[in-house]
Amino acid sequence: MRIIDPHCHMYSRTVDDYEMMSLCGIEAIVEPSFWLGNDRTYAGTFYDYFNHISEWEPKNRAAKRGIKHFCTIAMNPKEAENITLAREVVKGMLPFLDRETSVGIGEIGLNNITKNEEAILAEQFVIARDRDVPVIVHTPHNNKLEGTLRILAIAKECKVNPLRVNIDHNTEETLRHTLDAGFWAGITMYPRTKCTPQRARDMVERFGSERILLNSACDWETSDPLSVPKAARLMLRTGFTRAQTMGVVWENPYKFLAASPKFAKAMEPIYNADAQEIPAT
Repeated sequence: MRIIDPHCHMYSRTVDDYEMMSLCGIEAIVEPSFWLGNDRTYAGTFYDYFNHISEWEPKNRAAKRGIKHFCTIAMNPKEAENITLAREVVKGMLPFLDRETSVGIGEIGLNNITKNEEAILAEQFVIARDRDVPVIVHTPHNNKLEGTLRILAIAKECKVNPLRVNIDHNTEETLRHTLDAGFWAGITMYPRTKCTPQRARDMVERFGSERILLNSACDWETSDPLSVPKAARLMLRTGFTRAQTMGVVWENPYKFLAASPKFAKAMEPIYNADAQEIPAT
């Protein structure tokens, strides 16, 4: 099974995780910018982090395991309450968006659904709109429905193309709203705060597979970098065809991310490659 995981934080994972992901069919990943476990106090610490995920990670650990590593750059919502720092980071992140492996903006979104968070979200939506690049959006852990509806409203106010935006971390409560608004809908399989592969499989069955993206969002907390392969295996064992399953874990993320010319250039030869026959000996 060929797989693209469109949301995982390899900064906090081990090389053993990369090895297992490759063995389980994951050929490409996207690493969105995120909170590192404690709030940062200087813009420069963000820039060092952006440099790591856009240069060192793809060229070293990922490349050695045969995985194409891409990233998205952003001021994450959890640290956006410090609006002075957030605006400094947003201004300084712009050169990193031009990096070869940087395919869009993310993860942006809401955490506590505050005015400062909304302001930084809107400012980054405008940058994404003007650059016409993919966007990965974090929906809050608490008050998820309220936060998701507010994000959808802000995106509409900013006139963002919904087909460029993955509204992530959906649940059964929010998924229909995201899809009806025309956005891509991410389902994150994260054991404690989001959902399991079983729930993800059931949501695909209930809501259909169009514009659905499965991801692990694996990071430094309890999480599983193999959750997408596990969901794919579950789907195959419980009534989904191989084509249907590939549609969710390979075709859909490719279509969403190929809106970035840099992603398309790197992945199109891999995506279109025919199986090579092993020569007879």
